[in-house]
Amino acid sequence: MKKQTLYDNHGRPISYLRLAVTDRCNLRCFYCMPEEGIRYLPKKELLTFEEIERLVRILAQNGVSKIRLTGGEPFVRTDLMQLIRKIVSIEGVEHVHLTTNGILTAPYIHELKQLGIASVNLSLDTLDRERFKTITRRDEFENTWNTLQQLMAQDIPVKINAVVMEDKNIDDIIPMIELTRTHNVSVRFIEEMPFNGEGNHYTRLVWTYKKILEWIRSHYPDLQKTEDEPHATAYHYQVPGYRGTVGVIAAYSRTFCGSCNRIRVTAQGVLKTCLYDDGVLNIKELMRAGLSDEALEAKLLRAFASRPRDGFEAEAHRRSKFVMESMSTIGG
Repeated sequence: MKKQTLYDNHGRPISYLRLAVTDRCNLRCFYCMPEEGIRYLPKKELLTFEEIERLVRILAQNGVSKIRLTGGEPFVRTDLMQLIRKIVSIEGVEHVHLTTNGILTAPYIHELKQLGIASVNLSLDTLDRERFKTITRRDEFENTWNTLQQLMAQDIPVKINAVVMEDKNIDDIIPMIELTRTHNVSVRFIEEMPFNGEGNHYTRLVWTYKKILEWIRSHYPDLQKTEDEPHATAYHYQVPGYRGTVGVIAAYSRTFCGSCNRIRVTAQGVLKTCLYDDGVLNIKELMRAGLSDEALEAKLLRAFASRPRDGFEAEAHRRSKFVMESMSTIGG
């Protein structure tokens, strides 16, 4: 039986796990990793499916009801659907979501629908094939676009995630919003973060969430604010008469920390209670050392009871001075 929802030391509920199943990716996106890629972990260094299932069961017994599978690119991991089948059947897990770049996803969409996947976040930063090649350093636009079409055809809720980058994809903001005219999708524009394996690309962030919103309003002056769900990371809007919605995520400005209900586990099994910390508990090592479920649960609860107030506090307490990880290694 599911226990009462967990609360951290700041009174925020913990009900959402973002779980990276791999650090590998078939793209080399500008904002995520260097052009030459990153040093991927050997498979033995990743959490096994059995370890992932065990962790999810423990967390679900403590009130974590929403699971998002991320990467890297999750479909690069062999037999991912086998893991998804197990997770959706775990008692206490109410919603399973996916984040993907869509390149390998299309063959599995029908089964994802059957399994009741709650939504898919599709990483798509441009609608232009050449700009897609420039940003991702791969010529895979058609595969991602095909996945989007199939997801919509299956009526699986889709959120398109677009990282806004100066001199890269500003010209795509309005065309992407136009997707919401006739399609019931959410297009979300995200501030670029320093998790690219190299550190900040800019001396200061130019395209803040405020500037993104100002740019949108300059083209859609009648843009309407809509209600944000509890614990939402995005500010949501809608162009009158359009079917879909528009979101702006202050990922670098970190304006939503006060209602954060999410924790992260990296592909190598490290718990992050904030995106900006550098890991607070090595779950994989504890499991492989033979820790019982009860002992592991106790360590998890202690970690949840000492979360930083916000991303700025987490960053200030990092062991390493600079943020140099790739988003691929920490699960988005």
